[in-house]
Amino acid sequence: MLQKGPLHAHIIERFDDMPQQLQQAARHILEHPQEVALVSMRELARNANVQPATMTRLAKFLGYSGYEDLRGEHADVIRVSADGFAARALQRDEGSGNGEGLAHRMLQGLSAQVARLCEPDTLSRLSTLADRLSKARKIYVLGLRSCHSVAWHFHYVMTLLGEKTVNLDGPAGTGGDALIRATVEDVLLCVSINPYSRYTLEVAETAREKGMSVLAITDSEVSPLVAIADHAVLFPTESQTFFHTLTPALAISEVLCGLLASHDRKAALEELKRVDSHLSSMNTYATTIPRRKI
Repeated sequence: MLQKGPLHAHIIERFDDMPQQLQQAARHILEHPQEVALVSMRELARNANVQPATMTRLAKFLGYSGYEDLRGEHADVIRVSADGFAARALQRDEGSGNGEGLAHRMLQGLSAQVARLCEPDTLSRLSTLADRLSKARKIYVLGLRSCHSVAWHFHYVMTLLGEKTVNLDGPAGTGGDALIRATVEDVLLCVSINPYSRYTLEVAETAREKGMSVLAITDSEVSPLVAIADHAVLFPTESQTFFHTLTPALAISEVLCGLLASHDRKAALEELKRVDSHLSSMNTYATTIPRRKI
């Protein structure tokens, strides 16, 4: 596990005051803190998709005389982590053009990311979210674009346990209309990652104005959802490919559903029996497997 030093807290404290390019550089440092100690300033800038001068500007914005002062202070708190030095060694050992090598690196990375969810801070956040969701009258759920799968998974599993969730993914742009009857006894569970859906942020702000609690599953301590939400669980999205990974977010969804079901196991079992009976009456699933023709 990488220890969080003063630079981490300082970046979060000043993040909202930064120009966009500095925010992009700062976000990369927050999400890949080991790179500050392991790579050159130029490589760090390239990885963050900014100019090297931006790293110098960021250091001075944060009160350092230059980038090397920032790097020197930060390097003192770097520790070896499962997805730090080990992952880098793996990347060097596996050929980039080898399909099996890429698959291996991706699966190794996903395993490390899910393992990071077992850290005490994340476990505490998960427990807090589950407790707040359990006490709510209704849970309104919103996840758009790539995050739709996570929100839908949570909503679908929760429908097996009762009628507590409302998915804000209505046709013709009517999803947010369900909040008309929402009250202060309800919560909104939002899922969003960088780049953040503007509509998700607007709905979250609307829920806050109605006095609802807002809970978030998001990717960074500087996510705009963190500023809106009462509680948030964070997950990594970095991937070996061009695309974000949502595997850790789906794991969070499954854990939350499991925690909610365990709050009242007797009621959960009764609901699941009702679901099984209905699905059986509808002949939903195959009960026999047809023989394949040879």
